[in-house]
Amino acid sequence: MSHTAHNNSEKMIFGFWVYIMTDCILFASLFATYGVLHNNTFGNVSGHDIFNLPFVLKETLILLTSSFTCGLAMLAAYKGWVKGVLGWLLATFLLGASFLVLELTEFTHLINDGHGYQVSAFLSSFFTLVGTHGLHILAGLTTILILMIFIIRRGLTPEVVRNLSMFSLFWHFLDIVWIFIFTMVYLMGAL
Repeated sequence: MSHTAHNNSEKMIFGFWVYIMTDCILFASLFATYGVLHNNTFGNVSGHDIFNLPFVLKETLILLTSSFTCGLAMLAAYKGWVKGVLGWLLATFLLGASFLVLELTEFTHLINDGHGYQVSAFLSSFFTLVGTHGLHILAGLTTILILMIFIIRRGLTPEVVRNLSMFSLFWHFLDIVWIFIFTMVYLMGAL
């Protein structure tokens, strides 16, 4: 790798970490907002009234499993096994898409039952926090498709493996954020 390419790679990795840190700040702000507003129900429903813990547990298990398959994709990449990487990325994509469908299903049910984001500060902060996480999942799914195209066209070049590594960190970051959402929003809200 040339000196210029090495410098560009270092800049890209640094930029990725700056992005992750800004996402940490974004989610910390959303969690703080939710923490302040979760009791502001305006006489309407609270989390205890509307959260379906078995349904959310299913979402959680699906997302955590996708983190595992993403890790297996990385192991396959380090071994140079193209078909394995593509297979595990496809599994990660399908699990992530399933999670997103379940999240949208939950939102649809809440809105159809009259519990939309405009009803109370609690619901506004809930939809904002969980919806922002869902948008990040959607961005991750798009990234998986792009990575799969790059792998099919270019193989497992050092650049592709580096990008796959950064994606993997991003995906694991989203799982960590979801664990906080599951704990702080759903479990504590259902009490």
